[in-house]
Amino acid sequence: MIRYVFVAALLATPVLATQALAKETKEQSCGYQAQVIQAIQKARLDRVKEADVAATIAASNPTWPAKYSAAIPQFVPWVYSQKKRDLRKTDLGAQLQVQCLENWDKIQKMQKQLKN
Repeated sequence: MIRYVFVAALLATPVLATQALAKETKEQSCGYQAQVIQAIQKARLDRVKEADVAATIAASNPTWPAKYSAAIPQFVPWVYSQKKRDLRKTDLGAQLQVQCLENWDKIQKMQKQLKN
């Protein structure tokens, strides 16, 4: 289930994959995406209101390139739908990174098809 959510979210945020292709390796891109997810997860665990997540993360001066912040609205509802007890036990960022790396070529192919 998590795999499909991550792939769907990655496809829903074409800015990440298409812009990343030109300048970043898949490891860098997937790493930045994982950092975004971890920041959202931390916000959830810190009881930040769902509507305030993007602003809270932006105020923390994240180290990822600004274009990755565009994915925050795509991931927030999904992360916030998870039970806190599950979020305490699971590193969603690490899971996303693994899924991103494993499915990189498929995601790029799908994104190219969506552009055409």
